[in-house]
Amino acid sequence: MNKKKYNLSAKWDDRIFDTCNYIFLTLVFIVTLYPFLNVLAISLNDSTDTVRGGIYIWPREFTLDNYKEIFKYDHLVTGFFNSVLRTVIGTALGVLSSAMVAFTLSRADFQGRKAVSTLLVLTLYFSGGLIPGYMLMRELSLINSFWVYVLPGMVNAFNIIIVRSFMDSLPYSLQESAKIDGANDFSIFWRIILPLCTPVLATIALFVAVGQWNSWFDTYLYNSSNPSLTTLQYELMKILQNTSMGAGDANAFRNSTGEQLATKVSPESIKMAISMVTIVPILCVYPFVQRFFVQGMTLGAVKS
Repeated sequence: MNKKKYNLSAKWDDRIFDTCNYIFLTLVFIVTLYPFLNVLAISLNDSTDTVRGGIYIWPREFTLDNYKEIFKYDHLVTGFFNSVLRTVIGTALGVLSSAMVAFTLSRADFQGRKAVSTLLVLTLYFSGGLIPGYMLMRELSLINSFWVYVLPGMVNAFNIIIVRSFMDSLPYSLQESAKIDGANDFSIFWRIILPLCTPVLATIALFVAVGQWNSWFDTYLYNSSNPSLTTLQYELMKILQNTSMGAGDANAFRNSTGEQLATKVSPESIKMAISMVTIVPILCVYPFVQRFFVQGMTLGAVKS
């Protein structure tokens, strides 16, 4: 009888815990989702009506005028193409270079392991600054060049440290077995280490991709005089500035010929529409990367 009561009590405790857990996670989901729905609703709501306030998760007067006004702006298509290109190329090269450096530093037989690791850590605390950085890009002939978006970010100390820590946790017996079978260091890295590092590399890829996609300041510094090298974020930033700084005619854009594009949207509506244009592409990529976050580190590998 006591055992039966104990089992019944434990079952009720589990149900209470599960219920509280579901309620808590539901509240977290609502708190997380609400700002996104609010931004979406305002971006799809009539600009004049938005000024009245009271828009929460559903547009009161649905319209696409806010997005139409954004896409009237010159160079937006060019900026979108360049942003996609720099995100794809920058992410691929950034992840590959970080993995290669991390693999070298994870090798116990690498003589300069401690010195290089120390130098990498120092870069996390000290920086040359904006002016020396610009002078370096100028001396490397990267001003007004697409590669200024890619090359400076190829080696990131933070990403290298994360990948190296992951590689250090892998059993070294995998590399020893491969060497016995005649594999060289490149084969070990490409065929054994990289497949096992898929979870951490996917995480790093997401970090690099978000950074590349959201970056606009490097365009402002190095390529602002070249419209063919503009980026989406830089163009959206200019639209936001034009909208926010104007007085009376705050919503007037000008195209490349100087012709004024009259608009009927408010700065708040433009802000929300720009936010959605910025967020949605990365949001579409995230579900494809998320599944790697929960994978085992050495699934199917030899354990030592």
